[in-house]
Amino acid sequence: RKEEAEVRNQADTLTYQIEKLLREQGDKIPDDEKTRLEAALKDAKEAIAGSDLEAIKKATETLATTSQSATQKLYESAAAQASSEAGPNAADNASSFDDEVIDAEIVDEK
Repeated sequence: RKEEAEVRNQADTLTYQIEKLLREQGDKIPDDEKTRLEAALKDAKEAIAGSDLEAIKKATETLATTSQSATQKLYESAAAQASSEAGPNAADNASSFDDEVIDAEIVDEK
């Protein structure tokens, strides 16, 4: 019973996180990944409603794998957008700070 409770809790937690991800970031996830993620989420919910512990484990694992792929693509697109917004001048600005280094020595006179 303890194992069943842990498996169900893990599945419930993951389904909640994926539902939240889809609500908040769903429009940014590519359509093919979003469709796979929604299907895996549906399967996980159906497995949780049942009593087959192995089915819950398998559905949770599938949902986790699918969500990793979707979130990876989400982060990649966010990183690409951030780098394009920074523009080519970002490297020039970073190098200008290197020229302002002052060499100093702290002397304790005590």
